[in-house]
Amino acid sequence: MSHLPDSVSIREVGPRDGLQNEEPIPTDAKVRLLDALSGTGVRRIEAVSFVHPRAIPQMADADEVWQRARKADGVRYSALVPNTRGAQRALAAGFTEIEVVVSASDTHNRRNVNRSTDESLDDIAELIDLLHGESARVEVIVATSFGCPYEGDVDPARVAGIVDRVVRDGADRVAFGDTTGMATPRRVRELVTAVRDRNAHVPVLLHFHNTRGTALANLLTALELGVTEFDASVGGLGGCPYAPGASGNLATEEAVHMLHDMGIDTGIDLAALIEAAELAEELLGKKLPSGVLRAGPRTRLTPMPS
Repeated sequence: MSHLPDSVSIREVGPRDGLQNEEPIPTDAKVRLLDALSGTGVRRIEAVSFVHPRAIPQMADADEVWQRARKADGVRYSALVPNTRGAQRALAAGFTEIEVVVSASDTHNRRNVNRSTDESLDDIAELIDLLHGESARVEVIVATSFGCPYEGDVDPARVAGIVDRVVRDGADRVAFGDTTGMATPRRVRELVTAVRDRNAHVPVLLHFHNTRGTALANLLTALELGVTEFDASVGGLGGCPYAPGASGNLATEEAVHMLHDMGIDTGIDLAALIEAAELAEELLGKKLPSGVLRAGPRTRLTPMPS
């Protein structure tokens, strides 16, 4: 096995990516979940998205959630925005880490934001200028990086070309979304290699779904390639409203359990994370996909020595 990193950074995306795919829950419940996750030791949290409530009613109270949430020292909070209005709201709320999304698949991009991929890239270039002018950092998330529910396979060279464009336009970071869970270890290797061959200096984050049960295998492959930044969602919450059949994200507690057992540090308290996942089940009133929540005795909650 290739050399593995000593530590990784996990961005918890349950409060945004997870909840926007569930039936709307009260603002109090969202704040409770966000606060619980802030106390787990996770270093990055995607807190909210500033979108029009007609598009994503689950995020209609984003401003109030963020205003009421407890901001923990040492945690970097980010927000997702779809356009200039969303960016202005995020800046007004005090966010300095902003995410914008474009789909590698033209069809998915049109279903998502009613624009072609190229049109969205033009919009993102303007957003980068706007956000940099306010001293915010911009991460461009490339959705459907590993495949599209409408178009099928996505060529890694197309994704690498999108990265070329957004890096040229000033993106600080890039992330790659496995929007429908089509990623496999082979696809992960091909994509990461294609991107690094052209933009080796750009920080890379991977976002896996577990639709086909490959999320942890994909995580391991990425670790072997030296990737150290990942998204995950408490309890496995999440999916994509514009990707038929897409199920939840990689469960944060499953990722942390595996990483700690391998001697890879995340800085996260697994016991506290499991409690947050149990809270999410309580607030949503249903069982979540995570296997860790029903796996018996909770042993080895801290990283093994390397």
